[in-house]
This record gives sequence, structure tokens and C-alpha cells, in this order.
Amino acid sequence: MMTGDKQAVTSRRRVLAAAALAPVLAGAGPASARTASDGTMVKPVITTESDWAPVANVLGRSGNLLRGMTYHTPYPRDDLRVVVEGGIVIKPELALGAHVAFVRYADGGTMCMGDVAVTEKELQGVIDVWQANGIAVTALHKHLPAHRPDMWWVHVHGHGQDEKEELALAKGVRAGFDRTGIPPATPSGPPSPVALDAAGIDAALGAKGSSDGVVYKAVFARRETIFDGHLVLPSGLGATSAFIFQPLGNGRAALSGDCVMLAEEVQNVLGALRRGGIKLVELHNHHLTESPRLFFTHFWAVGDAVELAKALRPAVDATNVVPTSGV
Repeated sequence: MMTGDKQAVTSRRRVLAAAALAPVLAGAGPASARTASDGTMVKPVITTESDWAPVANVLGRSGNLLRGMTYHTPYPRDDLRVVVEGGIVIKPELALGAHVAFVRYADGGTMCMGDVAVTEKELQGVIDVWQANGIAVTALHKHLPAHRPDMWWVHVHGHGQDEKEELALAKGVRAGFDRTGIPPATPSGPPSPVALDAAGIDAALGAKGSSDGVVYKAVFARRETIFDGHLVLPSGLGATSAFIFQPLGNGRAALSGDCVMLAEEVQNVLGALRRGGIKLVELHNHHLTESPRLFFTHFWAVGDAVELAKALRPAVDATNVVPTSGV
């Protein structure tokens, strides 16, 4: 980046930070956006994709901006052939995706979160690299039932105080990714429909899903404002339920995903999933300091896609979520 461009980006960030912080300091806005146990809350600021060019350069690939606040970069595990019980080969889009998201805040800081699929052999070395670079591990769990090769999913978290630390976060995340077999990014064409009854799935779930040409996906976000420590999380970041269907032919699908819950919702959701014949894989947290406290369950099922969606609906209805077109 040229010096003039860098100064312009820095200046713009200061303007955005000042503008977004002003109502918080002045006591304006809803109480939930500015009140926490320590009396302070910091909100995210609107950015553009061009604002994230330095981060994209460090990460070595471009991302996309979600809802004007969350800069999201995917790292699909196209290098792996993972097979689940019954001989089903998992598409990366179903359950082998890795991603990292960055958000800038009104105090000039940046937060990053990620969910990364790694092999058993990669796991310890990747964690060591992240810890050496100040990237915290906040969850370690499974997304799939019995499968080969053995996979783990690692949630990571970091926070920087300024532009320099933001790039340090990106470098730390990249250092961990470089210890995996994640291949370089490849261009993709426009998404196409998948061989599933999308309208039937939508009707069953009460939400409009989307296709990337490989899987069909429906996403729901928590209605509450979620805080991570003193930071307000953008809607849909780290607090979503995702239901993903991989076509298997003749209207059948492999179902994977996770459901986000408050503590008082957990047992109702688990019971609803089991009554629908859906297998439970994990129950865990993704964060360390979020409020309200969130729990996530990963699940698995194989069957008629529309019937699977109908089986999911009671679990959706047991949680305080709203459909979203975001990912």
C-alpha cells in the first residue's frame, strides 16, 4: 500500500471510530448497547471491503463483507477426503469449512473469530503456532460422527487495539493456517441450484435458504444482542444456527450443522432433535466471555431432505432466532 493510501485508510478509521463512539459516550441509544457489568459497551463500525485490503493481503486471499461490519474469509478443506459412517464422502461445504471473521470497533480496536477444521495430525502444531502468536483457542470439538481421517474443529479468538495489532492478528491466524494442508484459494463461478427440493425445505423450516451449487443451507441468528466481554457482536457473528444439506440423490441428503441455544433452551432442543431421529454429535461453547451465555449442538442425519427439515423445525421453534440470508 502506498504511504498516501495508508494515511487515508488510517484517517478514515479514526473518523469511523469517532462517529460510532460518540453516541456511546453521550449515553444515547438503547441501554443494551452501552451497559454491561463494567458500565461500558463498544459497538462495531461500518466498513467497506476496501478497508480490509491490508488484512486480505496478509491472509493471502479475499473475503467478503457481511452486513457491512463482518469481514469474512473462507478456507475450505478442498485437500481432504473425509468419509463418515455409511461411506458418505463429505463435501467441504457441508462440514469441512474453515473461516475467520474480523470486525472493527468504535474504540479503534479489532476483534477476530474463526472456526477451523484441522486433521488429528495438524491439531497440536496449529494450536502451538496460534498460542505463540497471541491467538486464543476457545473451543475444540467435533462436527461429525465417526469419520476418517480424524478431524477436529478449533475456535480461535483475538483482539487488537489498533491497525498494527489488527495486522498482527491476521499474521497470527495465517501462521496457523500455514501449518495445515489448506490449499490456495481458487476462483468459483456463480452458484447454481442443488438437486434437492429447496421449496420444500424452506417451507418446513419457515426460512429461505441458499445454494452455493454444492449444498443447500438455512441460517438463523439470535434475536438478542450478544456481547463478547465489552464488545457488541454484529448480528450473526458467532451466534447462529446453520442447517446444511448435502444432496445424495433421489431427494436424500446428509444433514450437518449446529444450533445456538441459551442454557434454558438446551434440553428442549436436544429432545426435539432426538425425537426427529437426528443424531447428536457435540454440546459445547464457542466463546469464553459472551453474554448471554451460548451453547451449541452439532448434529448429523441422513434421509429425505424435506423430512429432515421437518424434523429440525421443532428445534428452531425452541430457540429465539430469526432467519437470515447471511452465512
